[in-house]
Amino acid sequence: MESYSGRMALLGLLQASGAGNTHCADCGVPDPEWASYKLGVFICLNCSGIHRNLSEISRVKSLRLDFWEHDLVEFMKKHGNLCAKAIYEAEVPPFYYVPQSKDCLVLREQWIRAKYERKEFVATSISHEACTSGSREGFLWKRGRDSKQFLPRQFILSASDGVLKYYTKESKSPKAVISIKDLNAMFQTEKIQNPHGLQITYNEGGRTRNLFVYHESGKEIVDWFNAIRAARFHYLRTAFPTAPVSELVPKITRSYFKEGYMEKTGPTHKEIFKKRWFSLDSQERNLIYFKDPLAAFETGRVIIGSKEHGYEVRASLPRGVKGKRWKAGFTIVTPKREFVLTCENDREQKEWMEALNEIISQPMTA
Repeated sequence: MESYSGRMALLGLLQASGAGNTHCADCGVPDPEWASYKLGVFICLNCSGIHRNLSEISRVKSLRLDFWEHDLVEFMKKHGNLCAKAIYEAEVPPFYYVPQSKDCLVLREQWIRAKYERKEFVATSISHEACTSGSREGFLWKRGRDSKQFLPRQFILSASDGVLKYYTKESKSPKAVISIKDLNAMFQTEKIQNPHGLQITYNEGGRTRNLFVYHESGKEIVDWFNAIRAARFHYLRTAFPTAPVSELVPKITRSYFKEGYMEKTGPTHKEIFKKRWFSLDSQERNLIYFKDPLAAFETGRVIIGSKEHGYEVRASLPRGVKGKRWKAGFTIVTPKREFVLTCENDREQKEWMEALNEIISQPMTA
């Protein structure tokens, strides 16, 4: 009976007004059904798996399946997500990426470890100075543009100089000097086929240039990611001094809105359809295409304007045009040209059209 009444009391805490327990304390997913009875937080199933690996600081139980002693119930009543947030997230830097449930495991795990294990964001912490300054130096495994092998390369990030540089073993001068103004980074664990895979992009000669890197340490690669975000934040605050932080944070880094293979034909619609990897950048309003997912340079791009400027997506191909292998096609209409694309199946066609229409429906901004 005590077990049943304890569980009911905990489930009641989830719905308590203002308690902050209706969503996972770590990733924000609604209706958590687990809890850490050492930290006093309510968490989801996925985050509970990460907490199990932190046995010295966190112990978890299911709210519905496990036995809850009276003293543990009382402990949870006195704590909860808002209480923990006030302690463990007291000073999260505005540039620091706070992952959600959809993000990859390394981001979610390092966020949880940073909060509870390393206590990087408590009011008295002096951790994360390198990331906060937007400066970092070290070796990352980088995929070669031609060899396709991952080799160790020295990277140097400097927010004060406004650049990211990397060196090969043979070169005394940097192989590339990348302006932080054009820099972006996103985790791409599936594409790179590494749980710590990071994709760095920048503009080179008017084309998107991709660098694919990883590090053996999850903490190290996430620290690099947040150091890049810190450098980007420093640049944005300098470039737009009157803009509020809330407007700058979404522009620090971005992930692609949608990615995948499609086939495309040329401007006359008589050219052979070629299979290309497409990446939709909703912030820059670009549909970029590459020869393959790990290509170093883009092959081309389609600018996605707004409906008011004459852009639309049609769920059909021009008359007389047929895809080479894939038949589920659509047409992007722009003021100067119609881009004809085909997808592997109807589901992909629908998803691409919905993603493109979401961008087209938004007015263009400076």
